[in-house]
Amino acid sequence: MQELNESIYDHPKYYDLVFGADCAAETKFILGCAAQYSSRPAKRFFEPACGTGRLLYSLARRGHDVDGLDLNPKAIEFCNARFERHGMPHRAFVADMSDFKLRKKADVAFNTINSFRHLSSEAAARGHFESMADAVRVGGLYLLGVHLTPTQAIPSEGESWSARRGHLTVNTHMWTNARDPKRRVERFGIRFDIHRPSGSVRIVDELVLRSYTMRQMKALIDHSGLWEIVETFDFGYDLSDPITVDATSEDVVYVLRRRRAPTTG
Repeated sequence: MQELNESIYDHPKYYDLVFGADCAAETKFILGCAAQYSSRPAKRFFEPACGTGRLLYSLARRGHDVDGLDLNPKAIEFCNARFERHGMPHRAFVADMSDFKLRKKADVAFNTINSFRHLSSEAAARGHFESMADAVRVGGLYLLGVHLTPTQAIPSEGESWSARRGHLTVNTHMWTNARDPKRRVERFGIRFDIHRPSGSVRIVDELVLRSYTMRQMKALIDHSGLWEIVETFDFGYDLSDPITVDATSEDVVYVLRRRRAPTTG
């Protein structure tokens, strides 16, 4: 099998398939949170680190206005091409999620699959929350999915899953390469084994992510004073089954509501 040491994000066709299995559940969860926790009906949705835009397209098909951004031009090109094929205007743009401006405030924003952890410093993470506060209206929501590092349990070391579309199959494997809690850096290997009628190929990459314990994540959210945690869930996206985040928690979706800026003077 041919092996390529390349970024998985530079292969949006395969990435879209690999991470598309939960699209229906995620869409249902996003809309359910909007109905349950937003201060008024949600019309505009926004996704930082939108990747190939699978969730944006799912929401747009239901008649919602959507916007998205991603740092990878190939992902944005793939995302916007899908909208074009279905007669919709371009919805996504290239930008850094730690420093951006949105043309119109969103009612609900979401980043559900851990992409936030690509921000490698506290300054970048704070910049993200500040930019998000500018992008979401007061009373609006930000649904943030984060894989926390447990402090009173053994962390998960890897996972594998498969996805198929027509004659294309991608088997995905993830594993831990290294953890450095002092520097708050975790390195994960990831491999796509791609099988097509024309042959097979393997793409191997390493993801370098900033780590967060329960307390570190809470401190970051609280830092600006512009967000409140209204509920938490796991990656099962079951609105009837919220969780309590503790020192054993790993997969957490924070339902954050945009507060008014504190008054001064």
